[in-house]
Amino acid sequence: MTPIVEVVAPRLLPIAAIVAAALMVKGYADVGEGFGAGVIVALAVGLRYVVLGPERANSTMPLIHRAPLLAAAGLIVALAFGFAGLVFGDPPFTHYPGPGEPVVRIGTLELTTAVGFDIGIFLLVAASASTLIRQLSLLESEERP
Repeated sequence: MTPIVEVVAPRLLPIAAIVAAALMVKGYADVGEGFGAGVIVALAVGLRYVVLGPERANSTMPLIHRAPLLAAAGLIVALAFGFAGLVFGDPPFTHYPGPGEPVVRIGTLELTTAVGFDIGIFLLVAASASTLIRQLSLLESEERP
């Protein structure tokens, strides 16, 4: 690897998390982007594994061992928000509050069930892809002579 990549890769994950958060918040002006945000974070994790190797990457990300739990939590959150409409007798993926109803806001971000669903999708995609990357890197390091 080049020295520039070796310097940038370990410092890219916090920047990727900020970009992912901005993408999710911006997405509510148009369309939510929980999947894209999760992919951005997973790519930063993957770059760290490629540049640093599995041992150093695992030591710099001590919570990577908890990624399967985050993936499961993301799946539960996404399913809960996706099927919240069934509780009220509406079809799945019905967004609440409905059109014309008051919405809770944090700045310009409107808190709806779509926000919760996208957060769940983000957790699911980022954590499952990070787990896959980690497992593949460990498998590859075991096969080396």
